[in-house]
Amino acid sequence: MTDLALKPPLLRTPLALWLRDRFLALDPALLAIVGALAMVGLVTLYSAANDFPWRFTDQLRNFAIAAAVMFVAANVPPTMLQRIALPVYLLGLLLLIGVAVAGVTVKGATRWLDIGVTRIQPSEMMRLAVPLMLAWYFHKREGGRRTVDFVVAAALVAAPAALIVKQPDLGTALLVLAAGFYVIFLAGLPWKWLAALAVGGLAMLPVAWTLMHDYQRTRVLTLLDPTTDPLGKGFHTLQATIAIGSGGAFGKGWMQGTQTHLEFIPERTSDFIFAVFSEEFGLVGNLVLIALFLALVVRALLIAINAATTFSRLLAGSIALIIFTYAFVNIGMVSGILPVVGVPLPFISYGGTALVTLGLACGMLMSIHRHRKLVQS
Repeated sequence: MTDLALKPPLLRTPLALWLRDRFLALDPALLAIVGALAMVGLVTLYSAANDFPWRFTDQLRNFAIAAAVMFVAANVPPTMLQRIALPVYLLGLLLLIGVAVAGVTVKGATRWLDIGVTRIQPSEMMRLAVPLMLAWYFHKREGGRRTVDFVVAAALVAAPAALIVKQPDLGTALLVLAAGFYVIFLAGLPWKWLAALAVGGLAMLPVAWTLMHDYQRTRVLTLLDPTTDPLGKGFHTLQATIAIGSGGAFGKGWMQGTQTHLEFIPERTSDFIFAVFSEEFGLVGNLVLIALFLALVVRALLIAINAATTFSRLLAGSIALIIFTYAFVNIGMVSGILPVVGVPLPFISYGGTALVTLGLACGMLMSIHRHRKLVQS
């Protein structure tokens, strides 16, 4: 008697078989890591959002949407991702132009576009659209990449970054530039070019300083000495570092953070949620959280190594480095070693757009893993 005959009739229905095939697309290792980070995020947010519980329920909805997006993306083959790369990039550019023309201004920044039923932040979309586009571009030129190919790729990155800087949103613009740079680097950017870019970047620092907005220059100066304005621009950094230090080795315990619940930590549900986590779970908790992020990055890099095509390899590699950059910049910002920029902590910070983007990225990784090389050369 065959195994199929032993299965209940319900499990042999077309719908059951279809669902089984769809769920088989999910990489168990990646899913376990993402699930652990999601649980950490929800536990931390529940404490951070104690005074406004609606944010916790909203985040539950956001996670549900992100999970659905991840499930769908995991079942989209990389060949389909290649076909939609150019349209998605052009749509993102069009939306950024729409923000520049008729965007919604909040707290002095025009970063959102009202589409009737909700507001969207197109700059978040470009964090994936740019590496998707560049991976497609270099895949098409796999046979022999020339100098002009790297110049065109740089222009494809610079166009959306320039539009995002005008919003102004320097933090997101830098992340889009980083996402594009990772693909260009993985595509074989010559080391002498990399050295020239580093020297040129250092030489341009004085020019960049003059082009910065006043609040951006203040953030850099506050990084060097936050005590110069302890109740103003330095307040975020000082209160965050106090919270991190007061957590000690093992933390004060869940829901017991005094800096958190006495409302000393600003933006404690979003950009500065790492300070909440540090105060309540201490150094040991921080090490566990960092280990989870490193596990996620390593898993993504392993998927990139085993990818079947140049497009898949470049896309997976860039996603791995993007997640690393998100986590590093946010933790560094909250810890006072980097300037304060609007970068969420992946899977931990409150926010729908960023979470759905991460779900999409993880779904792409799962799709690439499913269609990996089965025989290593």
